[in-house]
Amino acid sequence: MILADLIKFEDLVPLAVFGMFAALAWWVLEHVAAGKSRAIERLEELKNPRRRNLAHDLPVRKADTAVKVLEKAAPALAKPLAPKSAQELGKLKSKLSAAGFRSEAAGSVFLMLKFLGLVGGLLLGGGTSLTMDGITRKSLITAVLAGGGLFYLPDLALWFLGSRRKQAIFLGLPDALDLLVVCVEAGLGLDQAMRKVAEEMKKTYRVIAEEFGLANFQLQMGRPRAEVLHELGVRTGVPDLRALAAVLIQADRFGTSIAQALRVQSDSMRTRRRQMAEEKAAKTAVKLIFPLVLFIFPGIFVVLVGPAACTMVRELFPKMGGT
Repeated sequence: MILADLIKFEDLVPLAVFGMFAALAWWVLEHVAAGKSRAIERLEELKNPRRRNLAHDLPVRKADTAVKVLEKAAPALAKPLAPKSAQELGKLKSKLSAAGFRSEAAGSVFLMLKFLGLVGGLLLGGGTSLTMDGITRKSLITAVLAGGGLFYLPDLALWFLGSRRKQAIFLGLPDALDLLVVCVEAGLGLDQAMRKVAEEMKKTYRVIAEEFGLANFQLQMGRPRAEVLHELGVRTGVPDLRALAAVLIQADRFGTSIAQALRVQSDSMRTRRRQMAEEKAAKTAVKLIFPLVLFIFPGIFVVLVGPAACTMVRELFPKMGGT
């Protein structure tokens, strides 16, 4: 009884948190420091070729096993959040496609992660707050906020991945378009030009190379070119690529010169990008007002007015008080 009075539960919480972070740091350092250098691994692989094959096959097998387990468990866990209509399902697929996830199980896995985040947030946040504060209004609000935060965390991650992918396509599209113009003007057809662009841009702009490679694969499978180009513009979510696909569809439908259409599209795209740069430059002066007012002007005011204020406090105020 005396020991229980001396040691309270609130005193053990910081120790438990410290122990958890210490164990996590030790585990990370152990895995980072335990790894051998690449030179030693290469020497061991040359000495034992069988070990090299096992070392390359083991991570692949582990990754495949984890993916299979997730795919099997995803439909059951994602059922409470499954889209109720074809329109909602189409929106979910378009969001996942814009982020680079095109497999059939991507939607189920995404909804499963949202459901697990909701349940885990409610259990962890609610359990922690109830243990610390008991059944109060604050603990209930904490549980709801934790559950809601982890529920919307997959949406935030998907938005971040999609924005990065769109930015990569937006930045690499002018170079891809210039290379496409050169290939078409050199005598290649549109399909061969897209294949050449996909091969040449694998190292520099991997996202555009993947999109063009997928479009070439669909064309080889016999899909109409108009449908392939339209899907190329829709699944990426980039307005410039959607406009390029529309221009190519119109040029192919009316029999006009594809090289001329690509050149006009390239010029209009560069003009639009220059206008966007000028717009951002014009907004710079307005955006600088807030850091100037909040951080720079107070420092300047203190430096300029500070000495005069100190002099007034030392000399003027005593005289005014004496009079």
